[in-house]
Amino acid sequence: MRITVLATLLALAPSPGAAQISDEIGRTGLGPTEARLAALATPSDADRFALGGVRFLRAVERSLQLRWQVGLTDQMQMLPFLRLPLAENPAPQPFDPDMIATLFRDVSAGMDGAREPLSAISDTSDFGLEIALADLWFDVNANGARDAGEDMLEIAGPMILGWRWLDRDPATPAPVIRFDVADAAWLSAYTHLLGGIGDVVLAYDPTAAIAKTLEAKIAMQTLRSTPPDIFAMDQSFGEFVDMAAIVLDTLNQTPDAARATSAHAHFLAMVADNRRFWAQVATETDNDAEWLPNDAQQSALGIVVPPGTGPAWLAVLDDAEALLTGARLAPYWRLDAKAGINVGAMFTDARPIDVAGWVQGVDALPYMQRGQVVDAASWTAFESLMAGEAMLFTLFLN
Repeated sequence: MRITVLATLLALAPSPGAAQISDEIGRTGLGPTEARLAALATPSDADRFALGGVRFLRAVERSLQLRWQVGLTDQMQMLPFLRLPLAENPAPQPFDPDMIATLFRDVSAGMDGAREPLSAISDTSDFGLEIALADLWFDVNANGARDAGEDMLEIAGPMILGWRWLDRDPATPAPVIRFDVADAAWLSAYTHLLGGIGDVVLAYDPTAAIAKTLEAKIAMQTLRSTPPDIFAMDQSFGEFVDMAAIVLDTLNQTPDAARATSAHAHFLAMVADNRRFWAQVATETDNDAEWLPNDAQQSALGIVVPPGTGPAWLAVLDDAEALLTGARLAPYWRLDAKAGINVGAMFTDARPIDVAGWVQGVDALPYMQRGQVVDAASWTAFESLMAGEAMLFTLFLN
C-alpha cells in the first residue's frame, strides 16, 4: 500500500525545470529520464518535448547498444543508425542475421513513441526547454555508467557539424540549445523520416540475404587449406562483394506491402511537418540559443544557415512531395522529358527490384507513364545557396 501511495505521489509531483531535465540526463542517462517523464500525470509542453526528444535519442542509444553487442562497429554509410562511429567491443557476441531487421523494428517503434508526446503540443505553445549538448550521452555498453567515448557529441558530432567538428577548438564549450514549439515540428518531421527509412528496410527485410551470404562465405573459408592473407583480394575486395550480394538479393524479393505503404505515409508526413516548422520559425522574433534559425537568427551550433534557406528547402520538399504523390515523375534514361517513373507507385504497388531489370527497363516499365517530369532547378538552387554543403544541410534540415 505504501509503495502504491508513493508511486502516485511521484507521478503527480511537478516536473523539474527545463535546465534540470538536461542535468538529469547527464547524471542518470536517457533510460531513467524517459521513465520519469513518461510517468508524469500532468506534463507540461516542455515535459512533452523532453519526452519526445529522449525517446528519439533512446532509439539511437538502443541501436548503438545492439551494434556494439555483436561487434558491428564499422561505419556503414548507406543507412542511418549504422553510420555512427563506435569503439570496438573486445568480446562481441555472435552476429545474428536478423540483427539489422531487429534494429530497424526498434527504430520504427522508437520513432512512433517519440512522436506521441510531440503530437500533444499545440502549435501556439510558448514553452522553452534548454538542453546542454554536453549533458547528452549514450550508454553504448549498457552498463549504466557514463564511460569514455559515450558522449553524444563525440559519437554524433561529425555528422551534426561536418568538417567543423575536426576544425573546432577542443576547449570550446559544447552548445546549449533552447528548443521551442517550432523545434517540436522539426523533431516530428525527423521521426517520420527515420520511421519511413526503417519501414523501407523492413519492407525488403535483409535477414535471409544476410544469412545466405554469410553461410556461403563460411563454407568457402572451410574449403581453404590456409587462412586468407590479410592482403589477399578476398580480404580487400571480399567485403564489398559480400555487401553488394546482400543488397541485390535483398531488393530482389517480394516486399511487405504494409511496410512499403507505411513508409510512403511517413515520408509525406515528414514534408507536412517540415512545412509546419518553417511556418512557425518564420514568425519568431527572438534569437535565443536557436537550433535551426530563421534569417534573423543564429544557430547556437555555430553553423551559419544562409538567408533564404527556408524557401529554398521548401521548394526541394515540394518536388519530393510531387514525386511521392505521382504529380511529377522521376526521369529515366531511356525516356524523354514527357515521360518518367511514378515514384509514389513504387510504394503503393511495391514489387521486387531487380537491378539489371531496372537498368535495362523491363522491371521499371510497370511504373513508367507519360506526364510532367521533375527537373533539378530546386535542388540546384539549394546546392548553390549551400555553397558546397548541401548534403550536410540535408541531414540537418531533413
